[in-house]
Formats: sequence, C-alpha cells, structure tokens
Amino acid sequence: MALKIPPGSRITVDTLAREFGVSQTPIREALGRLEGEGLVIKTHLMGYSAAPQLTRGQFSELYELRLLLEPDAARRLVANLDGSNLAELTEAAGVMAGRSNKTDERARYSEFARQDAIFHDLILKEAGNQLVRDILAHQHVHFHIFRLLFHSRVTEEALAEHEAIITAFEHRDADAAERAMRVHIERSRDRILPVFE
Repeated sequence: MALKIPPGSRITVDTLAREFGVSQTPIREALGRLEGEGLVIKTHLMGYSAAPQLTRGQFSELYELRLLLEPDAARRLVANLDGSNLAELTEAAGVMAGRSNKTDERARYSEFARQDAIFHDLILKEAGNQLVRDILAHQHVHFHIFRLLFHSRVTEEALAEHEAIITAFEHRDADAAERAMRVHIERSRDRILPVFE
C-alpha cells in the first residue's frame, strides 16, 4: 500500500525472510494473502511481484463500473435497513471514529483503505445482490485506488462523504442514498484523476 516495494518489482521470499528474521512459511502465507487482495501477483516458475499500478484506462473503467453498481446498491440497501445493520454500517463508515490512533500517516492511510473497502463491501452485502458484490470484490477496487494517491485530505473528504451516505440511510431515503453514493464515487474519481496527468 505504501509502495515501499515499487509496482511490478519482483519480491523474493528469501530476502523478506532474512529482512524480517522469520522462516519462509509466514512470508509465503502473507504473500498468499496479499495475492488474494490483488496487491501481489504470483507467476508460475517466476515467483511473486508487486501488482502493477492501474493505467488511466483501467482507472476509468473501474470508476465507470462503480458508478453503474454502487449507487444502485445504496438505493436497494434502504429497503433492507434495520437497527443492527445500520449500526454496523455506521461503524464501518468510520464516521464516528474519525481518525485512527496510529501516528504513522501511511499506516493510517492504509488502515483507512481497508476500512473503506469494508464499508463499501458491507453496503453491497446488505443490498442483497451477491453477484454485484463478487464482481466488485474481485476488482480489489479500494486497494488499487489507494495505492495511486497518498494524501490525508483523501481520508478527511471520504469520511465526510461517508457521513452523507449514513445520514441518507438513517432517514431511510433511497434517493438520497443513491445520490450520496454517486457523489462520493465521483469525488473519489476526481481526487485521484490528477495522478494520471
């Protein structure tokens, strides 16, 4: 997430095992987990490498997909809201927690990226369309997006946008939920788009 290993760079198990002073087993397990999150690629007979950054075209297509699916999911979720899942969504949105207690900005940013992924996945889950949820999960949307740009402003603005989504959910307003999600995704896209210029 912090790009300490540049995108596309080869990752050797032996080097990491020596660097961390552990056996190869936990390194392989960690790399397998990172592969599952789309941050590492394993190539047969070659080993591991850091996933490449998204291209401008891939980025545009990813946001086009999100704009087609996520606002509708937010709208559909309103019909499925109850006290339990609303509380879970509010917690996942990070609205109440605000900032992390971590002092390292990159660690906080990485933590926010993971929390953001949980929030968006929970919306998809509670909206009730497993296929849409699987499609977006397979894209590893949030990890790739957050690797493109590191800036604390991103987390502050996204938290405010999450708050608007939660407010729409609290009011059981499907139109407002759809609109808030669309605005959130469009602003996310617009915050990151300058990276490609």
